[in-house]
Amino acid sequence: MKSPIIEIARRVCPAVITVIVSRDLPKAENFYSFPYGDKEYMMPKMGKGQKSKVEKTKIGGGSGFIVSENGYVMTSNHVVSDASCDYTVVLDPKHKYPVKVLSRNPINDTAVLKIEGERFPFLEMADSDKIELGEEVVAVGNALGEFTDTLSAGIVSGLSRFITAFGGMNNQMQNLRGLIQTDAAINPGNSGGPLINMEGQVIGINTAMIAGAQNIGFAIPINYAKKDLAEVKKYGKIIMPFLGIKYVLISKEMAETNKLPVTDGAIVVREALGEPPVIKGSAADKAGVKEWDILLDCNNERITSKNPLADILQKCKIGEATTMCILRDGKKLNLSVKLEEKI
Repeated sequence: MKSPIIEIARRVCPAVITVIVSRDLPKAENFYSFPYGDKEYMMPKMGKGQKSKVEKTKIGGGSGFIVSENGYVMTSNHVVSDASCDYTVVLDPKHKYPVKVLSRNPINDTAVLKIEGERFPFLEMADSDKIELGEEVVAVGNALGEFTDTLSAGIVSGLSRFITAFGGMNNQMQNLRGLIQTDAAINPGNSGGPLINMEGQVIGINTAMIAGAQNIGFAIPINYAKKDLAEVKKYGKIIMPFLGIKYVLISKEMAETNKLPVTDGAIVVREALGEPPVIKGSAADKAGVKEWDILLDCNNERITSKNPLADILQKCKIGEATTMCILRDGKKLNLSVKLEEKI
């Protein structure tokens, strides 16, 4: 009896794509020898002056998958995070398309892209709230950016995981929560590819692996991305509530070092000298939030490193009153904030 994964591969692989990241860079006119220690290295010699030639150079890549016949594509935000780069989608060696990034959501590490055309192969999305521990899954992607249509089978080995990941062109830190843990192999280049159930439906977006560990990979539940896709189709962008403060999440170590009165929360503080921590005219400014206030909870949800303010705000509705408990000069205050849309 043949494995059901054979049928899944046949159905899924045509809709899994490669995302190529490229940028205009100075063209190397020649190379020169550079001795260092007991070794010799070949270094590129770049043209000088305003007439230096530039060429489109591939600087990265990842995976993605088509979710509609008219060319909507889902991937990870960190695959397409650099707005100064150009992106190309490769369906197969004969079909390459310029792609437009419609939305980037760094909080959930999801992104929505669009390629022009019709009658594309596409994948159905399941309800990731119904995932069960131990169910069989298949991770699909372009491993190491070279091996297209790579499949790896495994199970759901954990749910609702929280990790701190580093990714994107700038290797920025991200706190990701609610993740699906799987022992299906996820390698560099797989990021943005789909995690598939045994019905051939997408349940997650492959996002991270643990360096130095075996059989520990993570995927973003597809329900996180469905909301973004629906808003992009309706409004042309994702609608995000905006509070208008700069803050740092408090940890136990930070509280001890700075002798803070609490070990959880978000302290309102400027990032650099001269930059106001509360944006003038923002929802927080109108509600009376001040520098050095500590936000303890939002809509009765406690703010912690595992339940950060950004995640709680995503659940809030624009224009509706949002309650916040803050600590100011040792006293607790309750504020009502009317959130605005992030521009």
